[in-house]
Amino acid sequence: MASRKESLQRRASRVRRQLKKVANGRPRLSVHRSSKNIYAQVIDDVAGRTLAAASTLEADLRKDLKTGADTSAAAIVGKLVAERAVKAGVNEVVFDRGAFIYHGRIKALADAAREGGLSF
Repeated sequence: MASRKESLQRRASRVRRQLKKVANGRPRLSVHRSSKNIYAQVIDDVAGRTLAAASTLEADLRKDLKTGADTSAAAIVGKLVAERAVKAGVNEVVFDRGAFIYHGRIKALADAAREGGLSF
């Protein structure tokens, strides 16, 4: 039986493989969550560079948040990464949830990113 880490890596690669088929050159909004924080970045896979990023580890966000591991923190990060992406000239992305289920913090971040001006 595969270990948990192997299962997560296999699921994440399956999601990314499907995203490559439908991306059509659009950047990827990649999300990662840990037990204490959430991270989001807009990645241009063709050029291999990050266009915009945000996380709950940033100093200006940490003072406003009670914790980095709840849906309100995820919504703030989603809004912030969307603002930074729009400022960088990115309006359309593909959403890469990685190995995480589209629920809870991941869904809150995605909804806030849509409100912030990204379309996916």
